[in-house]
Amino acid sequence: MSPRGRQSGYGYRGRADTPDDPDITRSPAPRKDPVDADALITAAVAAVRGSDVRDAERKLDLLVVGGGPAGVGDDGGPAGVGDDGGPAAVDAALRDRLVAALARLWPRGWQPTDVARIVTRRLGARPGRLLADALAADRAARPGPVPHWWDDQLTSLDARLRGDDDAGREGTDRITALRDGVEVLALLTGLPPVAVLRPPPGGSGGASGSGPSGSRVLDRVRALLAKAESTTFPAEAEAFTGKAQELIARHSLEQALVEATAAHPDRPGGIRIGTDAPYAGAKALLVQEVATANRCESVWSDDLGFATVLGFPADLAAVELLHTSLLVQATAAMLRGRRERRGGGRRTRAYDEAFLHAFAQRIGERLRAATEEASRQATAAAGPDRLLPVLAARSDAVRERMDTLFPGVTRARLNVRDVEGWQSGTAAADRASLAGDAPANRPLPGRR
Repeated sequence: MSPRGRQSGYGYRGRADTPDDPDITRSPAPRKDPVDADALITAAVAAVRGSDVRDAERKLDLLVVGGGPAGVGDDGGPAGVGDDGGPAAVDAALRDRLVAALARLWPRGWQPTDVARIVTRRLGARPGRLLADALAADRAARPGPVPHWWDDQLTSLDARLRGDDDAGREGTDRITALRDGVEVLALLTGLPPVAVLRPPPGGSGGASGSGPSGSRVLDRVRALLAKAESTTFPAEAEAFTGKAQELIARHSLEQALVEATAAHPDRPGGIRIGTDAPYAGAKALLVQEVATANRCESVWSDDLGFATVLGFPADLAAVELLHTSLLVQATAAMLRGRRERRGGGRRTRAYDEAFLHAFAQRIGERLRAATEEASRQATAAAGPDRLLPVLAARSDAVRERMDTLFPGVTRARLNVRDVEGWQSGTAAADRASLAGDAPANRPLPGRR
């Protein structure tokens, strides 16, 4: 790359090239073709998605210096960092391409938290933070109002426009940022469509989503589950979790009766819950068990790293709360089980996986038992002719939504290879008394 302002043999006319000579007449500077930043980005993305590592490196290097087939510097070579327009054009074009890629994903079912989850899962935390900035730019480009849940997701991701003071918050140089941006763009352009759970900004129709509940009952559930997670005494955790499930079941039934007479009743919506490694299958099983116990349906997308849960808003809120807490408690119980197992605390993947599978299956049985008991009590109080038709209609609506969004869903069998882990996980789930005031050794229906 030549220095800026380099003199060429044909750059001047007249007498000697003396800078102070007022009679010197300059001819027009040689024309530089504009940098085709979009073409550079397209080539880099295609190379990153391909299998030729060296070609990808070459394309990324050209992108960094802002030069390529249409970018010509003063010396006839590629336009470089010192040439006007090259790097700046590339940076602006990459930002625009990221925002455009996001805009294409929203009608295809993706939501901000979904995109952030998969970018962080596949590329790492730093590209995930770059994605948050792109999400903020996408939001700023939308002049009209957006659904409240959309802004809630952006807030949870810290997706906001940054000022100059924030520019170097990650300490990332331009080369690293460009490479991260190309990798994120390559990932976004290759994402498949997913189920549309809620209409995106500017959209219409589709399933309704769960907005903020504003429910004091769910606030009490959150408080109970927080206590269950924080206590170091298993008996206390069991009591807190049991009381939380009791409140969840009663609240769901009350909401069902209210919605049955509402002028504009809720419809089934959906949420996505991450199931990242390690033990993604066991985590997906826990989502399924909690969902089933709360009259919801769950479908696991292993390759995308999440489970989709379909149900009515109050039930979805319950699933999200309860699953998060039970995953924390299951992990803590698994760590205790390692220490107590024969042969010491040596960690094995087979043991951990079997433990979590058994915990999920057994806790699901107990959650369903608690829900059935609450249903029996509510039916006795409200009368079978009032409650049972409402519950049947809601179950049909959820199943219909499931069949519409996932017509080709299949079921898979789980494989367990560690008997001790399975037994320990089952025992840990059995210690959880979900009936609140029931004795720990009380037999529960459905136990195998």
